[in-house]
Amino acid sequence: MPEIYVTFVWHMHQPFYKDLVTGEYQLPWTRMHALKDYYGMVKILADFPQVRQTFNLVPSMMVQIREYAEGKAADPFLRVALKPAEELTLTEQSFLLRYFFQAHPTNVIRRFPRYGELCDLWHKADRNPARARQFFPAQALRDLQVISQVAWFEEEVLAHDAEVKELLRKERNYSRDDQASMGRKQLEIMGRVLPVYREFAASGQIEISTTPFYHPILPLLCDSNVANESHPNVPLPPRFSYPDDARHQLRTARAYMEAEFGFVPAGMWPSEGSVSDAALAIASEAGFRWVATDNGVLSRTLHQAATPYHSYRPYRWEQAGQAVNMIFRDHELSDLVGFVYSKMSATDAAAHFLHKIRENSAPLLAAGRDALVPVILDGENAWEYYDRNGRPFLSELYRAITAAPGIHAVTVSQALERIPAEPLTRIFPGSWINANFDIWIGAEEDNRAWDMLLRARQAYDEALAAGTLTEENRQLAFEELLISEGSDWCWWYGPEHYTENRVEFDALYRSHLTNVYRAIGRNPPEDLARPIIKTAFTGHHQVPSALLNPSIDGEVTSYFEWMGAGRYRVDARSGAMHGQRFVLKQLLYGTDREKLFLRLDFDQAPAGMRLQLVFPLAEFSLNLGETPVTTDGFRAAMGKVFEVAIPLVAVSAGNAENVRVKLSLWQGALPLDSLPQEGWIELAIGDPAEWPV
Repeated sequence: MPEIYVTFVWHMHQPFYKDLVTGEYQLPWTRMHALKDYYGMVKILADFPQVRQTFNLVPSMMVQIREYAEGKAADPFLRVALKPAEELTLTEQSFLLRYFFQAHPTNVIRRFPRYGELCDLWHKADRNPARARQFFPAQALRDLQVISQVAWFEEEVLAHDAEVKELLRKERNYSRDDQASMGRKQLEIMGRVLPVYREFAASGQIEISTTPFYHPILPLLCDSNVANESHPNVPLPPRFSYPDDARHQLRTARAYMEAEFGFVPAGMWPSEGSVSDAALAIASEAGFRWVATDNGVLSRTLHQAATPYHSYRPYRWEQAGQAVNMIFRDHELSDLVGFVYSKMSATDAAAHFLHKIRENSAPLLAAGRDALVPVILDGENAWEYYDRNGRPFLSELYRAITAAPGIHAVTVSQALERIPAEPLTRIFPGSWINANFDIWIGAEEDNRAWDMLLRARQAYDEALAAGTLTEENRQLAFEELLISEGSDWCWWYGPEHYTENRVEFDALYRSHLTNVYRAIGRNPPEDLARPIIKTAFTGHHQVPSALLNPSIDGEVTSYFEWMGAGRYRVDARSGAMHGQRFVLKQLLYGTDREKLFLRLDFDQAPAGMRLQLVFPLAEFSLNLGETPVTTDGFRAAMGKVFEVAIPLVAVSAGNAENVRVKLSLWQGALPLDSLPQEGWIELAIGDPAEWPV
């Protein structure tokens, strides 16, 4: 009987945050995810011995974990977390307050009562460090130092480690000894990360694959003009073409993994699933036996939609004497894990996952063929959106897979042994995002970054040809170039993604390029002193400036009927994870002092969707295809837009100046979008004469 083989590939990656000249780690995220994700994602498999998986480890991330575990890494965030609160300078206090609330507000911060209290105080001070000092004496600062770090600890540590359980029991009024204990625990947790991968790989329960050393976009290193093939006429910077750099990134990755684990990985998730014929040839030449990418790339390769019937099977790419096996990620199913299942119960999410893979695999099984279901996604950033770091969901999912007849969770290499590959003579150049390279090249900021990289690379070549470099300086300059080739810098350039650390990423990228010039004995170009970042985002909540009296008909009857409305716009940029689906575009609102009026504009037609409107005092559920609705003063209509009028007395307490609301859109049992993403929107309903314009 044909079988279903599910291959999970968890991609574990962080940018290279270390400045090689100063030795300083500029940002803390490798350390924080080492505390929270890398160990537990593997260790949980001990409870499910029949579940086998693939973990893709990026060497530059592993270098950082090892240095932290050995106590050799330092970052300003860790130093501030460990410094006695009474000795913090005003600058350090501001740094602590500004950056130590960078965590999920519900699943991380509110999970710990004291952390939530401190966050409320920070917001009470309008997130202004000078104002906040009245609420944050030394004891409150130390509580923040301790709990902001413990909140990122691995679930197993939170549940079973005696010292950590005591910190959680104490909750507040932490001492310097507690602070020191928190620091020791960090080293202890990080010291467990690489050994657990070694242990589970040796047992055969996991396969370890890898990525080019510093996570570059291989096709763009080989020839940046390849971006024109996947997106014709995209504006490009001067051509960057250094295929030998791509070879070096692959060779050093394989050598590092062999030194760390005692074997060379068979497979590779190329950075961001980015592939081209040139990149695959180099991967084959380097000795990789399989490569994974996205089914969007397969669609453009086959010139047709890559349904599960096409993508739930392996392929073998062959060209000019080189060959490598390929699997193609189920984009939809991977995104359900990344963005949707976090909003559902663990049981419902696991059941839906199994239902989807059975449904998708049915045509192949009916044809007498086995189905290979590649689920490939970020193994770290999704989990803070889940209850208890995703462990209940993963446990329920693995339990369901173990019990399901005809479904097996296997490593990629095991799947390739079971299912014969089909031939491919070419691959369309692209990444897992839209089967092109637009995230990393084409926007003004991206192109400027590539231009700076090219000029640094050319300066290095000139110095090398002149024969004036010492071997030490040559190695330093080349290593800084390889770091600068990483994909992470251009992830944050351009309009698509946002992080509160965007300025730091920009400065770190330019410092790596500056170090190239210093190492070769040249003055860095003046433009490296100036930020690349230009894109800004204006505020998204504008309060009302007039009373409203719109027609509730689902149509934009006239421009003037919503003039003066409050406006809450969606920021559709992603963060570290790309791919969240946004359906809601903006919310307009206002009042005539008796009714609350809401209007929703959509980025895509919401046909067949259900809208949930939640107020502290009331809740409404509407099928958008079944409007208009008129009952007890409640009126709703759906057309080009959704409009609703609700009696204020139903949703507002007395003479309140604000009404709190949150909205969510559902398709069947799946949550598709919400506004806001977390918490409530505060709708101003006071006297319009007092509303700021």
